[in-house]
Amino acid sequence: MDIGIRPLWDGMPRVAGPAYTVRCGPGDNLMLHAAIYRAPAGSIIVVESADVDYAVAGGNVCAVAQRHGIAAFVIDGVIRDLAEARDNRFPVFARGVIPIPGGKDVLETLNGPLRCGGVEVAPGDVVVADEEGIVVVPLSRAESILKDAQARAAKDAATTLDEWEAAHRARIEEILRKKGFTD
Repeated sequence: MDIGIRPLWDGMPRVAGPAYTVRCGPGDNLMLHAAIYRAPAGSIIVVESADVDYAVAGGNVCAVAQRHGIAAFVIDGVIRDLAEARDNRFPVFARGVIPIPGGKDVLETLNGPLRCGGVEVAPGDVVVADEEGIVVVPLSRAESILKDAQARAAKDAATTLDEWEAAHRARIEEILRKKGFTD
């Protein structure tokens, strides 16, 4: 997802889980409020908000979501009551904070495909979010991507910094040579 959606408090842990998707209308948060009672435990609620002028969640919504086992919120929009979410250590990735609550009037999509942070997200897609950013893996590719990631992590763990540096330097020098660079 684009870099505008980020962890809202320092030290937020990495989270991963299936997406439960929510679309909120302009100035409205009704569907997120509905989602906290419908999303299965372990889900990451992913929200496509129509604006950043009204909060789609506050401290109590975060606390109730956490109580129901929701792993985190990923919101293409803003929240309020950040201190409460931080004090409860509930992970929220969003565009920012605003003190103005949204209304509860607009029926929108609940657990259907949407776009969040420039990325298409379908219900059940795997969401991984941490201080480095947010990745959405289509459910149909989750197993193969996990295997590739595990292989990469094992390779990285088995390589010393000296080995990495030697291979890196050789690769950089080869690229420079091919491009005609000389000292």
